Amino acid sequence: MKNVKEVSIFWFRRDLRLHDNHGLYQALKGSQNVLPIFIFDKNILNKLTDRKDRRVHFIYKNLVSLNLELQTEGSSLLVLHDEPLNAFKTICDSYTIKNVYTNHDYEPYAIARDKEIEEWLRTKHIPFHSFKDQVIFEKGEVMKADGSPYTIFTPYSKVWKQKLDSIAIQTFPSNELFSNLFKTESIPFPSLSEIGFDTSHYEFPSIEVDKKLISEYHLTRNFPAINGTSLLSVHLRFGTVSIRNLVAVARELNEQWLNELIWRDFFMMILYHFPYVVNKSFKTNYENIQWINNEAEFKKWCDGETGYPIVDAGMRELNQTGLVHNRVRMIVASFLTKHLLIDWRWGEAYFAEKLLDFELSTNNGNWQWAAGCGCDAAPYFRVFNPYEQTKKFDANMLYIKKWIMKFTPDYLPPIVEHDFARKRALEVYKNSLLKNF
Repeated sequence: MKNVKEVSIFWFRRDLRLHDNHGLYQALKGSQNVLPIFIFDKNILNKLTDRKDRRVHFIYKNLVSLNLELQTEGSSLLVLHDEPLNAFKTICDSYTIKNVYTNHDYEPYAIARDKEIEEWLRTKHIPFHSFKDQVIFEKGEVMKADGSPYTIFTPYSKVWKQKLDSIAIQTFPSNELFSNLFKTESIPFPSLSEIGFDTSHYEFPSIEVDKKLISEYHLTRNFPAINGTSLLSVHLRFGTVSIRNLVAVARELNEQWLNELIWRDFFMMILYHFPYVVNKSFKTNYENIQWINNEAEFKKWCDGETGYPIVDAGMRELNQTGLVHNRVRMIVASFLTKHLLIDWRWGEAYFAEKLLDFELSTNNGNWQWAAGCGCDAAPYFRVFNPYEQTKKFDANMLYIKKWIMKFTPDYLPPIVEHDFARKRALEVYKNSLLKNF
């Protein structure tokens, strides 16, 4: 039997917070009896092989916190575990729905999902409202003079900053409208095991914004042995922090850190305008690269057993924590694609499986950058020298010794000799690219 009470739905996705949440604000402003929901999407979860996936645990932990906050307002969070369309059919069986509100997502699967939901809701005469929340500028908001999207970061960032300077960043005080939440006694909340996952027993990075660290970011960001990065990437990924708040902090404290946030908008825009990059090189002529794709060497890279200490330390950090320092991400990606001549898609998929802060647009963009095949990518002839990178950024090997417990200078023989690998990569890239001429 349907609940006679009419509700409007707010659908949480990549925006797991009650404060400064654009879509939630619009829902509470435009409707009464707003019922917040979250859907553990079986289409996504069924592809995960690790039952202790830290990302699922992170989401679950934050949903519990959201629910507790909502309960203090006399409301509750409805959590479902299903395919999204089936979940909405279930909700419609229980409630009379007036509107559905959510925030934009820009990944191909999410765009198709939202289109399906919107079209089904239309058959029920239920409006679907979506808003910009996880980026500052989206889609066609920062474009070239001729209306085409930027594919080079520097001019994009220049226009991005000019546009930002010309507007006031609007915030959305959703908390001022909590009186419009749907008042209900506690709705049954599924356990993590009911969703098919186990607790990961992992201590997640703090959500606190360390202003002193950010003010010194340009000085410390390249040194993996010191605490020089914000570790807010996972919170940005799942929207437990507001991008608007972080940009305001960056504008005040550090332009280099602001640039990192702009890169995120840039890659999101690239994915939106060029969705083929999910499976193919942005520079299509790089599809001709003759990768070696040695599976045994790929496994050694995954396991952190290449014999290159800085590479192995990075992969071991990734495997143990789900995170890896930004500088080291570039080193390990360059090593896989250039030293081992393994397809960037293999590395991207491994990172997608392991990274706590995995975000399709950024992961894809950075892997293609390292391989030389992406937009505004490093030229193919740029091959990071792991030894030189170590001298510059981990000279005392503190980072290496942290992640390679029994480190000695000859702890493992190198999987491939650097000069040989560099020359081989240059030859293979050059010959493969010449096939287009």
